[in-house]
Amino acid sequence: MLTPRIHPETIEEVKERADIYDIVSEKVSLKRRGKDFVGLCPFHDEKTPSFTVSPTKQMFYCFGCGAAGNAIKFIMDLDKSSFSEVVLELAKRYQVPVKTLEPEKRQELQRQISLREQLYEILAIATGFYQYTLRQPEGIQALDYLKLKRNLKENTIQYFQLGYAPQGWETLYDYLVEQKHFPAELVEQAGLIVPRKTGNGYYDRFRDRLMIPIHDSQGKIIGFGGRSLGDELPKYLNSPETELFDKGKTLFALDKAKNAIGKQDQAIVVEGYFDVIALHTAGIENVVASLGTALSLNQVRQLVRYTESKQIILNFDADVAGNKAAERAIGEIEDLAYQGYINLRILNIPSGKDPDEFLIHNSAEDYQKLLVNAPFWIDWQIQRLLIGKNLETVSQSQQVSKQMVELLKKIENGMQRTHYIQYCAELLSQGQNRLVSLLAKNLQTQVNQHHLEIGKNKPSSDNLLSINSERSLLEEAEVKLLRIYLHCPEYRLTIVDGLEARDLQFSLAHHRFLWREIAQIEERSEKSLDTVDLILELQQVCLEKNQQTKQFYHLFYLDEHTEIDICRPQLVIRSSIASIETVICQKRRDMALKLWGETDIAQQQNLAQKYYQQIDAETKWMWELKRIRDTQFHDLISVPLGGMNMN
Repeated sequence: MLTPRIHPETIEEVKERADIYDIVSEKVSLKRRGKDFVGLCPFHDEKTPSFTVSPTKQMFYCFGCGAAGNAIKFIMDLDKSSFSEVVLELAKRYQVPVKTLEPEKRQELQRQISLREQLYEILAIATGFYQYTLRQPEGIQALDYLKLKRNLKENTIQYFQLGYAPQGWETLYDYLVEQKHFPAELVEQAGLIVPRKTGNGYYDRFRDRLMIPIHDSQGKIIGFGGRSLGDELPKYLNSPETELFDKGKTLFALDKAKNAIGKQDQAIVVEGYFDVIALHTAGIENVVASLGTALSLNQVRQLVRYTESKQIILNFDADVAGNKAAERAIGEIEDLAYQGYINLRILNIPSGKDPDEFLIHNSAEDYQKLLVNAPFWIDWQIQRLLIGKNLETVSQSQQVSKQMVELLKKIENGMQRTHYIQYCAELLSQGQNRLVSLLAKNLQTQVNQHHLEIGKNKPSSDNLLSINSERSLLEEAEVKLLRIYLHCPEYRLTIVDGLEARDLQFSLAHHRFLWREIAQIEERSEKSLDTVDLILELQQVCLEKNQQTKQFYHLFYLDEHTEIDICRPQLVIRSSIASIETVICQKRRDMALKLWGETDIAQQQNLAQKYYQQIDAETKWMWELKRIRDTQFHDLISVPLGGMNMN
């Protein structure tokens, strides 16, 4: 669907009409406390309510995890929806006319919204039709299949809205077009009927199939999966691509799994509809399924919205087809896995069973044990290299070794790479300990050769900071300063003085935006803002300016890791300012080095000497800054920033 630039007038009207209490109370049980309301935070597990809703300010704030914002932000965070999606949804709910910044797109936007709403309605009615037919005489075979072969209880059948598409060629067509009077073109766009190739008219896409509704992440039906009950192929038939349904961007049961994924901090991806249904029925609800395609980047990005640790477990069948599916999925997302963006694991159930079959003779606890022991994806791939190989033969040992090197080359993290080099050497040694060291050295040499070749195209190694480490150093330093500024009001002046004394500024665009907004908020305020008020003000500004907050939203709350910085603010401020200045020094040194290299020493000896002295001075100062950055807490426990000798 078109993603419009919504007019500020529409955004303002939505914000005025959307009541924070009405919206939050639909998801959180709230109790009045004075003029505000409190409840258990939906963004983290807690037993004592720390989540506050203020109807007066039209804001929410959690004193436990720091989540905060207005009604729009609440829905964005809870449903992982975009700003535009939430505004459009609220505009519809509160009957606010939608204006866009591109008037020429307004008509097309309204057309798309209208079309989607009609398709949602058609699909919902079709679902009811299929559910009804399942209970009729023609649906008895499908119902027996669910209850007798799949061992599903009535409540599970109802929960997943399972149904039956009858055998007739035009049964659903007659119901939707002839009885309900929906235009045939719209029913076709919903993916439910197909135009005949010869002559006029349509026929039903799904016939004599068990029908499994597919929902979007918000719980709206967008398509179907139909399982054949006879010999008709394919065994599973999905809806075609429509305005609502994109197979490569959809995960079955995400609407039912997303809360459990957040609580378990883990997403399980299986192959089949009934694998998902069986696991959910067993109480393992953090499970979704890809729809007959390799797990895509788009699907992964949806999943990691809900898991803090970014842990995804692929539980595909352990047969040849299942292993190939797992390999395809890894191929799609291995770059994210190598970079540490996702924590990917692979689970193969013993004896080649799928989860549905496994749970017939095993308990949910047995499956949970398998999850705990699911290997990291690199371990799984390494073990796959050994299948069917006799490492006692030279040719096969060399083949496996070569394949291992190809895997090891891709591991960017040095410590992790060293671990797997040792692991591979142990596997290749076949228990002969005296060979492990020699094999590890051989693997290390081959991997190092690869990285040396790659390094030829990278910046000169005489830099004290690489391009990546420079960005990383800046990011970390600026994040820590901003976090202390937000959560430790008593150290705000210390940070300002430290930056001004060294003539430093925030370099990253999203941090400059945040710093600028902080300054403007403090200028407008007649009093010194505490942590809660400042964060609430920033949340409001970000929403008003439609600013993408995901790059710095994590600064608004603390966890067990970031609280460490708050416990030692003097150390962190001093080290962070030194880090920022290190990057500036590197740039000055690089420029002096470049100019020195371009200078004719014979003709411009004094100028060359000047550049050389600058290079030397900047290099020495960078080493001093490194010493400051590496200073331990006990060295600084009583040293204020003003006492830093940086001149």
